[in-house]
Amino acid sequence: MRHSFIAAQKTHFPVTLLCRLLGVSKSGFYAHLSRRPSKRALQSRQLSLQVRELYHTNDKVYGSPRIYREIQGKGQVCGIHRVAKLMQLEGLRAIQCKHFRATTTDSRHNLPIAPNTLDRQFWPQAPDQVWAGDITYIPTAEGWLYLAVILDLYSRRVIGHSMSRFVDQDLVCDALRSAIGLRKPSAGLLHHSDRGSQYASNAYQDLLRRNGIQCSMSRKGNCWDNAVVESFFHTLKTERVHHKRYSSRAEARADIFDYIERFYNRRRRHSSLNYLNPVEYEANYQNGVA
Repeated sequence: MRHSFIAAQKTHFPVTLLCRLLGVSKSGFYAHLSRRPSKRALQSRQLSLQVRELYHTNDKVYGSPRIYREIQGKGQVCGIHRVAKLMQLEGLRAIQCKHFRATTTDSRHNLPIAPNTLDRQFWPQAPDQVWAGDITYIPTAEGWLYLAVILDLYSRRVIGHSMSRFVDQDLVCDALRSAIGLRKPSAGLLHHSDRGSQYASNAYQDLLRRNGIQCSMSRKGNCWDNAVVESFFHTLKTERVHHKRYSSRAEARADIFDYIERFYNRRRRHSSLNYLNPVEYEANYQNGVA
């Protein structure tokens, strides 16, 4: 440690002075400089560079478990504790942020409410068996931007999304239409949401019926009945939204689209999916690997 300090400071202070102050012999210091680094030291240096690159490539949201899985995915052998130690030494920490919650659900209406058919059975056996939808808000300098999403509960993939300055039935219908257009599901799919007026609206319910989709709704005031989408919104805001200051809705819209389509669906490793991303997880199912 003292030798490294002297090496770092020798362009600013005389080596003789530094050695005397730190109680190191001058000959010992120069012997240290001429000593070749060990094989492990060289490996650690290379691994440290790789860890830093992966941390920044993945939007600074990965902690040691996901960085470790990235390295494993490249066919390299190292321990998770070694990755954690290197991240600590480099001062690399996954982005985290406290947040507040505002409700986007208006359940004070007289529209029909569907039973909670899903009943927190969040792990279907195949894609396009159960979808879940919800709405959240994104703050911008121009006011709120509202985001509606549809997730496939098998892979946690966002298969439909829509953004608008209005939190209305058009917002959720657009998200559902994008999911239907992408997936073209067979009749019998179960769709779960909260009991808000947007999801209970005639327009949304007609869209479900026309596509042979069964409706399920959460119990009143119970966010845990739609926990998977709530978890996605928490991840989105923790990893992206709360670290931004959007000057306009257009800027926020572009950034949220980037997070969902480039990073979340196709790059982000999910601990609940054996550290695969949603697109990989679905591909494994299609290939008979899952």
